[in-house]
Amino acid sequence: QVQLVESGGGLVQPGGSLRLSCAASGRIFRVNAMGWYRQAPGKERELVATITSGGSTNYADSVKGRFTISRDNAKNTVYLQMNSLKPEDTAVYYCNADYRSLVTGARNNYWGQGTQVTVSS
Repeated sequence: QVQLVESGGGLVQPGGSLRLSCAASGRIFRVNAMGWYRQAPGKERELVATITSGGSTNYADSVKGRFTISRDNAKNTVYLQMNSLKPEDTAVYYCNADYRSLVTGARNNYWGQGTQVTVSS
């Protein structure tokens, strides 16, 4: 089994900051790309940021310059530092991991359970 455990969500005022964490554990041989996605009420899930095992990053235009994605490969953990938060950043944030199974060797993709981020005064 594989688990993605997210933490760090909450309520913050506009202009504030939050840091999300997501730790992957279980029968994982290697974690490849990891990323953060979000889904606001009534909207489709959208990409926020991704990072490869080598550290290459990709960001949605709406968060460039405000959010920073990073990872600790030794801990199979990805982080999302969110600064200058806006009300439109309010959403459930989901962690995603592309990994290779320790058991089968097959490549799989897995989602976390989501963590709520609310930006409001």
